[in-house]
Amino acid sequence: MSIKKEAGVPILESARTILRPHRLGDFETYAAMWADPVTARFISGKARTREESWMRFLRHAGLWSLLGKGFWAVEDKASGQFIGEAGFHDLKREIVPSIEGLPEAGWAFAPHVHGKGLASEVVERIVAWADEVLAPSRTVCIIDPENGASLRVAQKNGYREILRTTYHDNPTIMLERQAGGGSA
Repeated sequence: MSIKKEAGVPILESARTILRPHRLGDFETYAAMWADPVTARFISGKARTREESWMRFLRHAGLWSLLGKGFWAVEDKASGQFIGEAGFHDLKREIVPSIEGLPEAGWAFAPHVHGKGLASEVVERIVAWADEVLAPSRTVCIIDPENGASLRVAQKNGYREILRTTYHDNPTIMLERQAGGGSA
């Protein structure tokens, strides 16, 4: 089965979402999402400025073109609205132990869609894609220990805690998922 692509990015679907490349038309909604302290609370600890959001927004195209993986914009099928993002990256993080070179999963959603199971649905779809297309032996993610919702999403999709560490002087849980790990 061939996967449709847009701007070199595979288009994926879940029951309620379309995962596609970020588009310029997404930027204002994207910037508003990242300016919300609820979105940023467990990721950076502070809301992003419009300029910071723009720099991160631009990074998405570069990840796909250079690494063959990246983050998708998550579009709600019913409304056509940008509601979040999810995918894999390699950010060359200064974290011990190093996860450089491993596909690192991540996700973030606008607060108005929290608690609806969308993150679990989307992460299930992206890890299935990674198993099929990237074929890594494992993927990783890092999550703030206080972010119970994301920890549940990760665990539901086969991620298991491997250790506790710090990142930017903050406690961090490192999790890994073996290829084909599936849902728990």
